[in-house]
Amino acid sequence: MINGHLVGLRARHPDDVAVLHAELYDDVPMHSRADSRPWSPLPVAGGHSPYEPAGPSEKSACFSVVELATGELAGEALLWGIDTHNRFAHLGLSLRPGSRGRGLGLETVLLLCHYGFTVRGFNRLQLETLADNAAMIGAAEAAGFTLEGTLRRSGWANGAFIDEVILGLLAEEWPGFNLPSAPPANAG
Repeated sequence: MINGHLVGLRARHPDDVAVLHAELYDDVPMHSRADSRPWSPLPVAGGHSPYEPAGPSEKSACFSVVELATGELAGEALLWGIDTHNRFAHLGLSLRPGSRGRGLGLETVLLLCHYGFTVRGFNRLQLETLADNAAMIGAAEAAGFTLEGTLRRSGWANGAFIDEVILGLLAEEWPGFNLPSAPPANAG
């Protein structure tokens, strides 16, 4: 698990699936804003949920976001579209409604950057979001991302076309993130 001060990133557990599916996938208006793929009804059972734990993949790294103070599942985070040749990946996250607006998104972005730059050795991380998603844009900019462009009316969400923005961060621009230090090995 990769721990920050407020949240940690861990592997997806089977018992995360129903919660993430109900609060993130089945919230159709929010899902339509967070995912460029069209929503269609999917059952949680039978391995149909997009939140099902998957085996290792060269193209993505999926995490569950856990609030450290409570151990509560806060959402999902991932690096996707991983290009190992060009050392590049896209970043994404979605927090449960009760976990939004408390600074957990910023720390999740910082932890994904730590994983991408420090653990995986990527050169560039990028994220795309709707231009009116002030929370995601604010978290990305606070983490050091630069607004690189606007894709005019390229996102279809809830019956309307919306501009999308692209933000990028290069490894040499990454200021790093001070993770909590591990307790001494003999701490009891």
